[in-house]
Amino acid sequence: MSTIELRQKIVEQLSHIEDISFLKAIKILIDSKAEEKIYMLSDFQKERIRSGREQLIKGQTISHDVIQKEMNQWLESK
Repeated sequence: MSTIELRQKIVEQLSHIEDISFLKAIKILIDSKAEEKIYMLSDFQKERIRSGREQLIKGQTISHDVIQKEMNQWLESK
């Protein structure tokens, strides 16, 4: 079955469906596929990613546990 034939078959079948919840779910799927685009990063975003990768390579990271502890201490001080 070609793409055109498949598309026509789907349209035909959808025209007979009355279940609004199902149709809304199908619309969400279609919208998500129709909106697929290549996301373009700004120069600033690219630089921040490069900087973050460099920090990771150099071991300049903070563990999740340390961050959680610092956040909890900060929240308790408020």
